[in-house]
Amino acid sequence: MRFDVVTLFPEMFRAMESGVTGRALRKGVAELHLWNPRDYTEDLHRTVDDRPYGGGPGMVMKVEPLKRALERARAAAPASRVVHLTPQGRRFHQGVAREMAQREGVILLAGRYEGIDERLVECCVDEEWSIGDYVLSGGELAAMVILDAVIRLLPGALGHEESAAQDSYMNGLLDFPQYTRPEELEGRRVPEVLRSGDHEAIRRWRLQQALGRTWLRRPELLARRRLSEEERELLEEYIQTHQGVAGSTPREE
Repeated sequence: MRFDVVTLFPEMFRAMESGVTGRALRKGVAELHLWNPRDYTEDLHRTVDDRPYGGGPGMVMKVEPLKRALERARAAAPASRVVHLTPQGRRFHQGVAREMAQREGVILLAGRYEGIDERLVECCVDEEWSIGDYVLSGGELAAMVILDAVIRLLPGALGHEESAAQDSYMNGLLDFPQYTRPEELEGRRVPEVLRSGDHEAIRRWRLQQALGRTWLRRPELLARRRLSEEERELLEEYIQTHQGVAGSTPREE
């Protein structure tokens, strides 16, 4: 899958050379291309921003250099849609990552300063996404979050093919607790079921823990999920064990 990023700080994306994303890039599972709007300016100072009309603090990214950079990226990746990373966008989540992983490619537009000229959004942006309700210095970190979330879903990106399928949120639930050696640590032991070798018992325990954790920590995720008969049974058992009242609902915080 091809990723193109329009950014004033291409050096930030060296971080993508590490871990899962780095391995995927080296294996050719994914490819990353960076486009700096400063390379498409026409003045001596390579100006990419200007004061906002109407006054106010900060600067706004100019249309012309961004548009030229996007045009070059589109020419190199004609099948890719342009995604603007902005707090005004829809909330990015695992379902969106799965959908993006089915595409041929994506062009990520990372803004800076007070944002980009709205006319560029109107003429050149296909989608707008946000990774959360907080302020960052620019869209680069948001772009890297999306790159990591999507690349790990690509076939061949992970060392174990089942890893992505078992990740948190892949089935709409938080992850179950994980353990490794030693078997006992400061008086805390690995749950007996995980050492039993009974794969069906382990599957049910993990599903129950995932349901229980989601019920305790992110109940709104359960509200959107249609539970199977087995899941309802396991969740009720979890609730009874932890609160002593079968079928009770979690308190809202």
